[in-house]
Amino acid sequence: MGKTVNTLAEFEMEAVRFSSLLSPSEKGATLVTLSGELGAGKTTFTQTAARALGVEETVTSPTFVLEKIYLLPEGKPFKRLVHIDAYRLEQGSDLASLGFDELMRDPTNLIFLEWPEKVVDALPSPTIQIILTVESEDSRTISILYG
Repeated sequence: MGKTVNTLAEFEMEAVRFSSLLSPSEKGATLVTLSGELGAGKTTFTQTAARALGVEETVTSPTFVLEKIYLLPEGKPFKRLVHIDAYRLEQGSDLASLGFDELMRDPTNLIFLEWPEKVVDALPSPTIQIILTVESEDSRTISILYG
């Protein structure tokens, strides 16, 4: 069951709320996957969460570079926010060139991965799955599943 939001402000409030609840795992990186059709808000959700976590630089979609890593301010529960867009990848093994396995071993990494269905064969069970469903031009349902 998800929460339906009807404005961008409500959508962003949910992303901020979500980011405030995150805490590192002792077993490795915290993996958050974001699924939804084009334009559902995957990157907007990540941008808002990044700002809430203290990222000051502009967070843009890594569609063409595939991965961007942002250092988080001291005092935050994570050291790095890793933003991966798998849209252009053809299979899970393509994640290897990004050092994905190494990134996943570090519990100080928070990884937001868009388009997990493109690389599902190489993903461990995500810590958290976010599914964004477009209801109308302005309305989205945000479903958050904890692994």
